Amino acid sequence: MHLETLQTFCDVVKLGSLSLAARRNRVTQSAVSQQLRALEQRYGRKLVDRAPRTAARPTEVGLVLYRELEPLLASFADLERRVRARSSVIEGNVRVATVYSVGLHTLPPALKVFLQKHREVSVRLEYRRTDQIYAACISGELDFGVVALPARRAQLVNTPLGEDDLVLVLPPDHPLARQKKVSLHALRGVPFVAFDRDIPTRRWVDKALRRERVSVDYVMDLDNIETIKRSVEAGLGVSILPAQALVNEIRAGTLVTRPLKEGPLRRPIAAIHRRGRELSAAARALLESFAADLSS
Repeated sequence: MHLETLQTFCDVVKLGSLSLAARRNRVTQSAVSQQLRALEQRYGRKLVDRAPRTAARPTEVGLVLYRELEPLLASFADLERRVRARSSVIEGNVRVATVYSVGLHTLPPALKVFLQKHREVSVRLEYRRTDQIYAACISGELDFGVVALPARRAQLVNTPLGEDDLVLVLPPDHPLARQKKVSLHALRGVPFVAFDRDIPTRRWVDKALRRERVSVDYVMDLDNIETIKRSVEAGLGVSILPAQALVNEIRAGTLVTRPLKEGPLRRPIAAIHRRGRELSAAARALLESFAADLSS
């Protein structure tokens, strides 16, 4: 029995979808179905209910198999990483997760250079919410994560990568766009589009506003920087976002940014990985590439 088949089975159960499991493992959905059939023939039991147009759900025995396999596969993956880490050869797979505001705009240049230099490395970059990245790093699912405003956790090691500046972003015709610099006090009562309350950047911006005793009019709470930008473009409100994430909109003229008089507001970026985990040579090299690019 191949490890790939067992991993595919676990991904089907975890994701509840054959197509998503196929995408994660870079195979066709037909290949996933064949792997599941082979596994069911081996054990002589149906492991996954996969009726058309419904989520793939494990049977009772399938759930038992999944719960036993998941820690075994994670342990084996960690063993492979530790063995590879003893080699100076930069090759193999690296799995990283990051938040949208960093992953979509800050990391791609460094990642592109890294992959051109290290063609034997395959990097799987995923976008997740901050709390999911912490959980995945603690469980060992990821080699490392990249987050903004890193929190201290006993199970994790934080590696500073750099900072990005937060600026006021607004539609070009907004009255505040006439000012070269805008005070946080000018935002009192202004419609404001924000991140969800549990996102660290939202809590950080809220703290800055409270420090100045400024109360804005929160009109939308969103979990994605791209939807926040689209909302500001539509004139629903203003926001405070990382400057690096606004380059395309500024170039297109759909948004304008203004520095804050109380600034600069700088948001720290860091990599996190499980304490005691020995990163592979490829993961270490990628981490160093991110640090060099973000700190320059």
